[in-house]
Amino acid sequence: MLRSIKQLYGDSLRASDGEIGHIKDFYFDDQKWAVRYVVAETGSWLSGRMVLISPQVFKNFALDGVCRGVNLTRKQIENSPDVDTHKPVSRQYEEDYYRYYGWPNYWHGDGLWGYSAFPILELTVDQRPNESAAEHSPSSEPEDPHLRSTLALNGYHIQTDEGAIGHVIDFIVDEMNWAICHLVVETGHWFSGKEIVISPKHIDRISYEESKVFVSVTKEAIRKAPEYQVSPWAFEDSSALTNKL
Repeated sequence: MLRSIKQLYGDSLRASDGEIGHIKDFYFDDQKWAVRYVVAETGSWLSGRMVLISPQVFKNFALDGVCRGVNLTRKQIENSPDVDTHKPVSRQYEEDYYRYYGWPNYWHGDGLWGYSAFPILELTVDQRPNESAAEHSPSSEPEDPHLRSTLALNGYHIQTDEGAIGHVIDFIVDEMNWAICHLVVETGHWFSGKEIVISPKHIDRISYEESKVFVSVTKEAIRKAPEYQVSPWAFEDSSALTNKL
């Protein structure tokens, strides 16, 4: 099933023993176009601390009442390595994070999730993280340049060889493997301000300095593309989308 990222912001999160906050952001890999972490804002529970939650521990993307459940305890999350969400996430931090939880790294292997196509992880007792305090300091090594915020990319201009055609307003993600299938783009006045979707396969590069996404799509193709409409906000598969550039 496909989901709108924009409509997931603010959703509540629940660990196995209580609520842990709400979804603030998503960090995605701009090489493989997969969501690697949900950024959770903990609120008063941890004094507003931001924590990263891997897709590997989500029970599913479906709502359980008013919360989305994760297979972790509050204590495990509380003792996880601290992250500064105002700075890029370093690979050293990710190594500390995955070591703490005892999970295989997603960056080893040819699959979307390392040696697997899906972020499915059944933890044995021996694999579960130690719930004692984890002393991991934030990394001083260079950040991973391919881990980006969906919230930050919102508003980036879409640039073709013929000029700008609009800006990013949303992402469509597959809840099975957490792959980003489409960017939702609101076109400019030349295209009546309609909304379309563009596949990552048409993205040549992203310039974070210029706040632009460069695509290999012509203005004519965009002009002819049907308007994207989302109702309801969840789809069974990509064929439910009105158009797929």
